[in-house]
Parts: sequence; C-alpha cells; structure tokens
Amino acid sequence: MKMYLREGCSLLLKASKKPQVPFVLSTNPTRIFLNQVNCENGGNDAQAALKEPEVLKRLVREPDISLALRFFMSVSNSNSFVHTRQTYEAMIKKLAREQETDNIQYLLQQMKLEGLSCSEGLFIDVIGSYQRAGLVEQALKMFYRMREFGCAPTVKIYNHLLDALLCESKFSMINPVYSNMKNDGIEPNIYTYNILLKALCKNERIDAALKLLDEMSSKRCCPDAVSYTTVVSFMCRLGKVDAALNLARKFKPRVSVYNALINGFCREKRFKEAFLVFNEMGDHGKAPNTITYTTIVNALSDEGYLEWSLAVFAGMLVRGCYPNVQTFTSLIKGFLSKGRILESLEIWIRMMEDGNQPNVVTYNVLLHGLCSNGQIAEAVSIFNQMERNGIPQNITTYSTLINGFAKAGNLQGASEIWNRMLTEGCCPNVVAYTCMIDVLCRNFMFNRARDLIDRMTEENCPPSLVTYNTLIKGLCNVRRPDWAAEVLDLMERRGISPDSTTYNELLDGFLKVGQLKSANEVVLEMDGRGIPLNNVTYNTLLYGYCCMGMLQEALKLLGEMVVRGKLIDDYPYSALVYIYSRQLKVDLAIRLLEYLREDGKWELDIVAYTNLISGICSSLGVEEALNYLENKMLPRGIFPNIVTWNVLVRCLFSRIGHLGPVHVVDDIISNG
Repeated sequence: MKMYLREGCSLLLKASKKPQVPFVLSTNPTRIFLNQVNCENGGNDAQAALKEPEVLKRLVREPDISLALRFFMSVSNSNSFVHTRQTYEAMIKKLAREQETDNIQYLLQQMKLEGLSCSEGLFIDVIGSYQRAGLVEQALKMFYRMREFGCAPTVKIYNHLLDALLCESKFSMINPVYSNMKNDGIEPNIYTYNILLKALCKNERIDAALKLLDEMSSKRCCPDAVSYTTVVSFMCRLGKVDAALNLARKFKPRVSVYNALINGFCREKRFKEAFLVFNEMGDHGKAPNTITYTTIVNALSDEGYLEWSLAVFAGMLVRGCYPNVQTFTSLIKGFLSKGRILESLEIWIRMMEDGNQPNVVTYNVLLHGLCSNGQIAEAVSIFNQMERNGIPQNITTYSTLINGFAKAGNLQGASEIWNRMLTEGCCPNVVAYTCMIDVLCRNFMFNRARDLIDRMTEENCPPSLVTYNTLIKGLCNVRRPDWAAEVLDLMERRGISPDSTTYNELLDGFLKVGQLKSANEVVLEMDGRGIPLNNVTYNTLLYGYCCMGMLQEALKLLGEMVVRGKLIDDYPYSALVYIYSRQLKVDLAIRLLEYLREDGKWELDIVAYTNLISGICSSLGVEEALNYLENKMLPRGIFPNIVTWNVLVRCLFSRIGHLGPVHVVDDIISNG
C-alpha cells in the first residue's frame, strides 16, 4: 500500500545545520594587540613588553573563548610577556565557564611546571566546570591533587565538592569525602551539614538525617531554616506528613517549614489538614507568603475545586500578598481542565494587567488547554503572540500544537508546525515524533508513519511503547490488525515489550473484522505473558461479541466479569441491557435498570435507554416505547438523541403496512 503526504504538506525530517564560521589563521592577535598598546602609550617600539594589567584586561573583555585562548597562547610564545598566576587564573576561569576541561588540564599542568601556585577560588571554578560537564569523578580526582598546585583545601571547597557529588546523586562518594574532611581537621559548618542532610534525605535515610540534626545541636552548629525545611520536605515527599508535622512542632516555627507541610498535605489531597496548618501559621505570627498561597491554589485547581481556589486567591489579594506567574498559571490550568475557556482567558488578561508577564510554562499550559478543548485556531494565535513577545518556544510548545492538530486530524497544520520546529533548530523528542505519527495514521499514511519510526532510531531518539501503540491503534482503526501484528513483532525485535494497551488495540482490531480466533489468541497470549485482562479488555470483548450477535458468549463473559470483580464501570451494564433487548427480554432489562438506579450503583445514560427503547419497540410496540420515553426518560433528565429518534421512526414506519400512512401520522402527532 503506497501512501504519500498530500500536496503542500512536506514533512522535513532533518534540520539544516548552520554553516560553520571559518577559522581565520592569518591573524596574529598578539602583534595587533602590541601595536595597539604601543600606540596608546605614544611609543614607537612594537616589541615593548606587555604589562599584567593590560593582558588581564584583554582576557577578561574578550567574549570569544577561542580568540581569548589564541591570544593567551600567542602571548606565551612571544618575548613580550611571561604569564603570571593572575593571567593563568583569568584564562582558566574563562575556560571553566565553557566546560573546556581539556584546555583547563593543560593550563593547570603548565602552572605546575612553572612553579605557580593556584588559589582555592580557581579550584572551586574548576570543580564547578567538571560538574556542569557531567564529569564529577574527574572533579574529585582534581580535588585530591590540590596540594600538588600549592593549595590546601578549606571547608569552603569541601562544601563545593560535596554539593557537586550531591547534584549528581553520587551518594557513595559523599561519606568518604566527609571522612577525609574530618581527617584533615576541618570542622564542618552549617552549609556542610545542610548538604549532608539533603544527601541523606535524597537517599531516603530519614532516620539518619534526624540523628544528624541532633548531632548538629550537640556540636553547637544549630540547624537553621534550610536544615529543618530539607528534612520536613523530604518526609512529606515520602508520605510521612504526620511525622513531619510532629517534628516541625518541636522547633521554632518557620514559614518555609509551614510551606513544606502544606505542600505535603495538599499532595495527599488532605485539604482540611492543609488549612489547619495554614491557620496555625497565623496563630504563631507567621504570615503566609506567595509560595504558601500558590501551593494551595495549585492543589485545589488540579483537583477541580475552582471556587475554593478562587476564594484562596481572593484572600491572598486581601492580605496584600501579590500573586506571581505560577499562581496565575495554576488558576489558568484548573479552569482549562474543566473546559471553562472564557474564564481562563480572563485570568490570563488579569495576570498581564497586574504586570506578571507569562513565561514559556504559562504559554504551554494555555496552549495545551486550548488544544484539549478543540480551540486550535485560538492556540495558533497564542503561539504567534508568544513569538511576538520574544518568548522562545520549546519542544513542549511544538509538541502541544502538533498534538492538537493531530487530534483534529489536521495533517497540514501539524506538518507546518513540525517544519517550523525544525527550522528553528528545535530537535523533536519522542513526544513530538509520536504526535506526528498519530496525525499520519489519522490520515491513513501508514508508510510515512512507519518511515518516521525508523527515522527516530537513526536520530538517536528511539520510539517508545506509546509510539508503537499509536501506530498499532491507527492500523486497527482501519481494520488492518494483520499489519498491526507485524508492528508488534517489530517492536519486540527492538526490545520493547507490549503492554495491556497494545493487546487491547489488537483485540479490538481483530473483533472489528470478525476474526474471533485471532482475538482469542490475543487473550491467550496476554494470559501467557502475565498481562492481566483489565476492564478495557473485557469491555472490548463484550462489544465485539454484541456486534457479532454472539449474545450467549457475551452473557458468559459478563458472568466471568462478575466473578473477577470487573463490573466497575457503566459499559457492562449497558451491554447487558442491549443483550436482553435483542433477545426480547425487555422485562428483565427494565428490572435490571431500575434496580441499579434505585441501588445507586449506576446512573443511566442515553445509550442504555436507547438500547431499551429499541427492545421495547421490537417486543411491546412503539406506543410502549413512547410511554417509557415520556414517563421515565424525560423526568429523569435523559433526553433522546438522534439515534433514539431513528429507532422510534424506524419502528413507526415498520407499522405502515399494518396501519397505513394516516394512522402513522396520527400516532406521531398524538405522542408529540
């Protein structure tokens, strides 16, 4: 099957690389600089010796690291200047900012050969450079060589090294460094202890962290707000909120600690306790700050309690605590999640009127909300506004828009955003690729989708399980489960194991084309691999059986679902109504629905009622169906849709041969 992109929808797969700037070798920076200095000094001797301040000034001011290094080396090879400790350190610090670790090593070795000592500040910069380059082990090795360069470590550089190890989660290296620090006779300070506390907490050793708090007090290095906030925050993250609250009440109240507790209770959706802590802050004379309010507003908005979140927001304004971008973003996200577009845009306008300019996160939240609610044109308008306001789009921005176009099946729009993303030099990630594969599948361009999956591997962005599931779903939707099975084989060859979603899509595909044997093989394979049959699996089977008229098999499956406790959503009940109605056992269907409704187990929907109406029409006649609609459906707020009316009309017209056209019209008029 050969498929192509539509005209005008070219899909670029690689971003064009910017041409490299040629490196000019004919320029002698030292000669130019010597002439410039000589002219400034009013002299005529081009070989005049340079002075340290002049070289330092040139090194510090040169923005191009390659030109600065060329100048440094050129000066070193001339007879005009001998580098000093200060010029070496200026150059090394410049290299450290750019993570030029090889050149740093070379210059340090040159200093050592020339007998120049290094300052502790230089080694701190070098350690930071190694950390940013992801070479923390080399930073540790360099630290242990400090004395070779005439520099003895102090508590300051130990703290920087410990922090670098912590940032890279090198927990096993932290204790030896701390032991070495004590062996050197260096007393840890509050910064050292706070780093150790954070390391223990990140390693989930809360008991050890609590002991360290006691040790700090015994060594007259009393814990500060950072110490307590660190421990309380991590206890809350680990679900020990009540224990964290008890700990917090043992020391002097601090706003940051209260914020950590409120965040912990909000994360567990324990809003009553969160408000109790909030009130306790006021009782202890600690005014809630922007972080406090934003934490609560965000949690309430995420849970859909929009009126509560607005009330907290209003209280924030009344108390003179000004919201920030994060506060407004939380509200916007909450309203968008409920489809309340106009109110979210009102909050957006209020945010800008208050002087809070949206950042890329806020823009992405708004774009996602608009796309999720089908407002693609508005999302594109916001995207363009983002560009006009100088907010750089990131991969999340592009992925969100591509996904919005994909859900709308708009290939041209998705392709334009994709090409724009590549043109701007933003490399697609697995999410962007998957969204693009989705829109290709929705437009039946499966060869292109498959090519894009292959390109992902070539571009060192391997497709995920979700990527393959997207292609499998697309193929099954067009009744090609055989092709989808080939994709399953491909993903397994590439080391990705299928999950329940994969098999459920395949199951649905085989049932759609009536391949019951293949569908049963999918279920057996799921069972053989230990992948549990979930509600989607059972409902897919149930739907397939009903569509194929296999009502007895559907009833048996319903019995199995009851035994396994899978009747937790509406679909099985609706299917049971459908089966009873098809079998003309309308009385059983009615009793089932009324029992479930009275028992509060299920709120009837239009699908179930339409199935029942169809059964009543077939077995009892259209008069009884209209009676049920008038006396049962309408009083309960269930209004017929086009499918319901079609069922009734078909039933009415089926009576033409018995009553004649006039009687049919009379029936329709008399029954409204």
